[in-house]
Amino acid sequence: MTAHQPHTRITPGLADLPTEVDMVVIGLGVTGAGVALDAVSRGLTVLAVDAHDLAFGTSRFSSKLVHGGLRYLASGQVGIAHESAVERGILMETTAPHLTRPLPSLIPLSAGVSRPMGALAGAGFLGGDLLRRAAGTSADTLPRPRRLSAAETRRLAPPLRTDGLRGAYLGWDGQLEDDARLVTTIARTAADRGAHVRTHARVVSAAGQEVVLKDELTGATATVTTRTVVNAAGVWAGDLVDDVRLRPSRGTHLVLRAGTLPGLDVAVFAPIPGETNRFVLVLPQPDGQFYVGLTDEPVDGPIPDVAEPTEVEIGFLLDVVAASFARPLRREDVVGAFAGLRPLLDSGDDSTADLSRKHAVLTSPTGIVTIVGGKLTTYRRMAEDAVDAAVGHARLTAGPCVTATLPLAGAAPRETLADRAAKAGHPGEARLVRRYGADADLALEAAVRASGWDQDQLLAPIAEGISTVWAELFFGVTHEGAADVADLLDRRTRIGLIPEDRALAVPVAEKVLEIVRGER
Repeated sequence: MTAHQPHTRITPGLADLPTEVDMVVIGLGVTGAGVALDAVSRGLTVLAVDAHDLAFGTSRFSSKLVHGGLRYLASGQVGIAHESAVERGILMETTAPHLTRPLPSLIPLSAGVSRPMGALAGAGFLGGDLLRRAAGTSADTLPRPRRLSAAETRRLAPPLRTDGLRGAYLGWDGQLEDDARLVTTIARTAADRGAHVRTHARVVSAAGQEVVLKDELTGATATVTTRTVVNAAGVWAGDLVDDVRLRPSRGTHLVLRAGTLPGLDVAVFAPIPGETNRFVLVLPQPDGQFYVGLTDEPVDGPIPDVAEPTEVEIGFLLDVVAASFARPLRREDVVGAFAGLRPLLDSGDDSTADLSRKHAVLTSPTGIVTIVGGKLTTYRRMAEDAVDAAVGHARLTAGPCVTATLPLAGAAPRETLADRAAKAGHPGEARLVRRYGADADLALEAAVRASGWDQDQLLAPIAEGISTVWAELFFGVTHEGAADVADLLDRRTRIGLIPEDRALAVPVAEKVLEIVRGER
């Protein structure tokens, strides 16, 4: 079977669905989107589906970091740490320089951090730099770590508590513009290369060579014949294959407004009392907000569509962070909170925090290939391993994996994009460069065609206090498969992370959907 011509669109529902493909991919989180891109770039025909939307589950609820594996190194998981550092370098330097950026991170040496603990933290940063070098990542991308004096620390992080502050260790890791935007961009790249990417398409049943789907928008059903099926449903993988045993854990983050910690432009690792290598992270975001996280709590019982943070977790995060900052954080400072479920393999350990983040590829008796475990940073390698297994089991003819050198849609050198953003004639244009890279013009032109508005209107923020511009919403519908308000506000943009902002944006999203559908 030969690959179809590019479709260039992500489509909600089952209209014009192919009846026969080489591979069906179930789940459109970061791993499923990565599997679709890997398979189609090897010359296979691919149908990738999700019952809800792109990045509906775990992939939109991460810390938005591209980890180098430091924590895994500290726990002796050297192989996973090295793999994570390698994949971080690929993301930051080759496949997605437009969606990633270096993030400076501080471990403050405060009164509560003993000198032995401080020395251990410094050794950890040095170990992380060794991982960077072993992975071949340039020091221009991620500078080397160093020790800071107390004065340097105060200049870099003015809100820190200064009593007893001896200085800090400064290290570097990768940060995403937005985890859901990464997933959407991977899926759009797969669609551009000919993959059929369908959201709101629920799997009713799946075997090794047949998948029955239901259109969640119309109720229609369809059957697709396939030569192999890859189950990338994350924490829901066990619903499709009975012998997959997972032990999910919940990671909760808080969202704070920019004014909560004024002048803080670096990430801060706040040590958790009684732990030697676990921290609560305070992470500055591109739009000026802060995320504070994260917890690691086991989840028992049925898996919810969307996990909810608990008040106990919110209180824990606030209490830990309060010890590091001069201004105590209060419950009313929390303007949003979100929780994601990690699809960890059940190994019988008591604590989910100790479960390995190593991924596994499992093949069921019916021929379904399941990919589970792992983490966002290593999605590309997980996808490669899953496609290798599926191709081998089904004896498909396919080319080699090329995703380590395949730039995602909009990719361009970071310096080129920074120069273009600096020369932008409108703040909204610079924002589009930050969100879509070299595809900023494509996003704006698509919005002009869909709306009939002029560029200045489309580059304006959609509401006071919200940075998202109108063009982002139009592009989300025309090129990224957004079918409803939730798709636009909760995945294509991240307005929905703050309920107050979401309420302001709902009428805007409804208006955009009506215009694109020709209802106005």
